[in-house]
Amino acid sequence: MKPTDFSINISTYLSKYLPGMAGLSTNTILSYRDMFTVLLNFYEFELSIPAEKIQMRHFNQENLSRFINWLENKRGNSTSTRNIRLAAIHAFARYIVRKDPSLMFEMQKVLSIPYKKTGKGSLEYINQNAMQILLGLPDTGIKAGLRDAALLSLMYDSGCRVQELCDIRPCDIRLDQPSTVKITGKGNKTRIVPILPSMAKLLKNYMESHDLIRESQNFSPLFQNRMGSKLTRKGISYIVDKYVQEARKNCQASYPEKFTPHCFRHSKSMHLLHAGINLIYIRDLLGHADIKTTEIYARIDGEMKRKALERGMDLVPEDQAPIWQENKSLLEWLNSLG
Repeated sequence: MKPTDFSINISTYLSKYLPGMAGLSTNTILSYRDMFTVLLNFYEFELSIPAEKIQMRHFNQENLSRFINWLENKRGNSTSTRNIRLAAIHAFARYIVRKDPSLMFEMQKVLSIPYKKTGKGSLEYINQNAMQILLGLPDTGIKAGLRDAALLSLMYDSGCRVQELCDIRPCDIRLDQPSTVKITGKGNKTRIVPILPSMAKLLKNYMESHDLIRESQNFSPLFQNRMGSKLTRKGISYIVDKYVQEARKNCQASYPEKFTPHCFRHSKSMHLLHAGINLIYIRDLLGHADIKTTEIYARIDGEMKRKALERGMDLVPEDQAPIWQENKSLLEWLNSLG
């Protein structure tokens, strides 16, 4: 079957432009892949246009507006997910404009599809006592427990994202003082994050017990499952949930109802903020491109707001103070990218 202009554009976009010229990470590319997979299913089952017959003329404002509404109304996607899918659509439309200016008018109409406003949710984090209890739960006397202790502690100590934790290798760890971990973040940007001596000691014990010290293991995943494969985000979420459930049973501290691996990152940020660490340093630790992203932590901390108000009240006098080819289907090709 002869490929359509739409399938050729998708193939070039996902396999060449995004990883090459745009320099996006594998996970970002896969999220774009997922959007196109859902979109193709929408065209086939809602518009009766098989994936292999979709053309660029079908990638228009009317169809895509229906798709965005379908995500919320039929698939039950959240407003946030809807906006993420729309962002991927907009990015592809901008790519098409650069590649084929004759389609600019149609793509501008696609780009006019608006995002939907979302309510700003609160950042979930726990205090230092609750974190200390959580990090102390794994049994370091067994190999699996030692791995979990190193994993949870490094996630907190470095403030890394869960995917960044998945991607860390033994060669990224410097155990000698000053100890550091090299983290590869969004857009394949790397940053060097210092870790505490106690963290370095725990990592050394873990790496020695799991035979990860040898030079031949330098490029293996630092954290592996029972089969020796790299732990996935889902696997790490399972480990985190296991110990959070155990901590709740002990009733020694309070934990948010929805406690995800990202809560370690939020908690580290808030603890640094409470310690008086400059936002610039926290930004560099977290790998934020914009300081405005880091400022969110300062805005949401109620305790700090209260203390600031109390300090302000002290100034008031007392009396005033109160790739496409052969016969492979487009959907098969998209799935093969994973």
